[in-house]
Amino acid sequence: MKRILAINPGSTSSKIGYFEERKCISSITIRHSHEEIARYDSITDQHAMRKEAIVKWMKGENINIEELDAVVGRGGLLRPTSGGTFKVNERIISDLTNAVYGVHASNLGALIAQEIAHQAGVDAFIVDPVTTDEFGPLARYSGHPDINRISVFHALNQKAAARTICEKIGRKYSDVNMVIAHLGGGATIGAHEKGRVIDVNHGLEEGPFTPERSGSLPVLELIKMCYSGKFTHDEMKKKIVGKGGMTAYMNTSDIQAIVKMADRGDKKAEEILEAMVYQISKEIGACATVLKGSVDAIVITGGVAYNDFVTDRIRERISFIGPVHLLPGEDELLSMASGVLRVLEGKEEASEY
Repeated sequence: MKRILAINPGSTSSKIGYFEERKCISSITIRHSHEEIARYDSITDQHAMRKEAIVKWMKGENINIEELDAVVGRGGLLRPTSGGTFKVNERIISDLTNAVYGVHASNLGALIAQEIAHQAGVDAFIVDPVTTDEFGPLARYSGHPDINRISVFHALNQKAAARTICEKIGRKYSDVNMVIAHLGGGATIGAHEKGRVIDVNHGLEEGPFTPERSGSLPVLELIKMCYSGKFTHDEMKKKIVGKGGMTAYMNTSDIQAIVKMADRGDKKAEEILEAMVYQISKEIGACATVLKGSVDAIVITGGVAYNDFVTDRIRERISFIGPVHLLPGEDELLSMASGVLRVLEGKEEASEY
């Protein structure tokens, strides 16, 4: 029996899971107060504090570090790589410690995993980081040589959802074409061709608008706003990520609350929900063209997929493309543990960063 500790740090919390094979024996979300976080100059400086909280929880759960077979951390912002399970090495530690490719709480995952794994005398891993990049050359063209399209998306959940549905339909991920739509606070919709995500919208700045993000905007109008003198650089960024999309239209990112407004006859709420569905469906259709119409399955996943109002209307628009599967929510800890287990069981080789 393989024992795996999975670590997924967020901005003000750390989600931890202890697995025996694919069964989660115990899990917790350790919350860190804003005052606690504020004591540190950088995210990297937080790793000792967060590790101490994790080790304390493990002791309370009678989880023996020395009995672990592997530790896995959330991937963080790394240089573009193909998807898969990576053994944590000095290059990963260096790039995350120095935030070479960006600052994010998920960068702490591999750092903490490596320290606990070293104590246990086992390997540390990361699985399908957000910078997973399997684009072909055509997908990188933006329309101007000064700007390249890059791959930043919900790789961990998209690939886990793809594998789950492949098991359901009795096919190998490496043999099928799929469109996976991860719908949460942000949305990424990817064209999966035989196990590789050959195109996907950038999760922060492209694609449909979402509960918190504006998605693709008319560029000339955006430029006018930037040079209007009315908004700072940070204010413009928040209009795109954090205070865009539903938040900008409806002053809330709570999809269920907006659906209730629509059910009570609020025509504005209903129309804006329909507009989000319209844009999501259009992006799914675009991915179908990337796959030249050969689509074995469409998967709708993420937190928004719990909402029937949204998923029923998406299904109405896209079901002609291929079979539609719903896989609401995301279980990132299980996805991470499963990636490591595939390596420990010899079903997949760990990749080198």
